[in-house]
Amino acid sequence: MDLRANSYYWGMSLALRVIPCLDVHDGRVVKGVNFKNLRDAGDPVELAALYGQEGADELVFLDISASAEGRETTYGVVTRTAETVFIPLCVGGGVRGVEDVGRLLRLGADKCGINTGAIENPAAIDEITARFGNQVLVLSLDARRESGQPSGFGVTTHGGRRPAGLDALRWVKEACERGAGEVLLNSMDADGTTAGFDIELIAAVKSVVDVPVIASGGAGGPQHFVAAAQAGADAVLAASVFHYGTLTIAEVKAALRQAGFTVR
Repeated sequence: MDLRANSYYWGMSLALRVIPCLDVHDGRVVKGVNFKNLRDAGDPVELAALYGQEGADELVFLDISASAEGRETTYGVVTRTAETVFIPLCVGGGVRGVEDVGRLLRLGADKCGINTGAIENPAAIDEITARFGNQVLVLSLDARRESGQPSGFGVTTHGGRRPAGLDALRWVKEACERGAGEVLLNSMDADGTTAGFDIELIAAVKSVVDVPVIASGGAGGPQHFVAAAQAGADAVLAASVFHYGTLTIAEVKAALRQAGFTVR
């Protein structure tokens, strides 16, 4: 297939996407450093509406404590968020199988992210994509540097709280071979630090998969988004820099355009 002849492949436009992330805990958007010391960042529905108006290409909603607390995603908040925005919405947190994905799609999600549920039951990827299609399922990969793994990167689960004992590159390759249509790649080492994306991690994952990769974790300035795109990211995601007004979506897109990337 000539990817450039098809403007949408695995649900991805050829334009680089800029995506705000809503990390939700107890119905509120929160942000910390390395998923710790969380502080309030606002109401998810209000922020979703704001980002939609500001030109976000997509929106990611992650219930960051659903898997750790053994409960379902906050469905009521998902519904209100979906009713507020008119851009693609990806929802993750507590997704474990076909029934979870079906319910989230009925509530208005366009894509669903899966992490812990897929690691505990890899066949869930096959089942979900067979039922709903590859474009619906996003592998949410929380990776960190781990010297004991062949690639130097390991996988974490339960919102980054537990090491999975898996090599990140082996796992992401298997997940995509099973049918995951996109990868949300979050660096647990860089998350919330505003020191820049983990460029080495992005390049490593891009070298083993042929689906779109969303770079996440570490954005602090416009140059960080450009560096992630140069490393091969198909989309760039951030939370705190948008939530607290450090950067606007328009500023990020302007920096990407100036660096020669096509954005919407």
